[in-house]
Amino acid sequence: MIRVLLADDHQLVRTGFRVILEMEPDMTVVGEAADGEAAVELALRLRPDVVLMDVEMPEVNGLEATRRIAAEGGPSVLILTTFDHDDYLFEALQAGASGFLLKNGTPEALIEAVRVIAAGDALLAPAITRRVIAAFSAPRPRVPEPGVRLDELTPREHEVLVLLAGGATNA
Repeated sequence: MIRVLLADDHQLVRTGFRVILEMEPDMTVVGEAADGEAAVELALRLRPDVVLMDVEMPEVNGLEATRRIAAEGGPSVLILTTFDHDDYLFEALQAGASGFLLKNGTPEALIEAVRVIAAGDALLAPAITRRVIAAFSAPRPRVPEPGVRLDELTPREHEVLVLLAGGATNA
């Protein structure tokens, strides 16, 4: 049985998710939270398999709640939001979310996402995946090779470097 915690500040959204998920014979909703603080407390106490987390909630937002849950070794978090912003996406992934979906998806996509996350895998909405790939594959500024090329320094630069390495403050 996949145990799910719902975290969203809108009662109607939580109820809709509950109805969708509990129609599945292998899923049950073990708790609901209307703010991020309650989501963290319930996630750590109830230890569901998956937390469905909204981003914008009162008290503690979903991104910070995800960060706290991950820091405590808590359950996997699937972010569900209406806000299709790259900053939310990347912050959610950095916070430790295992997945990111938009609320305009289908019930079938939600059910599949919960199963994927519960199995220990990660999932991003297809449109979001393309943006992650684009951001990852974007050209980056050339980083010089490690090591110092002393032969490229002018005599004065070399002198300043020697003085700085020796702790001198004026050159």
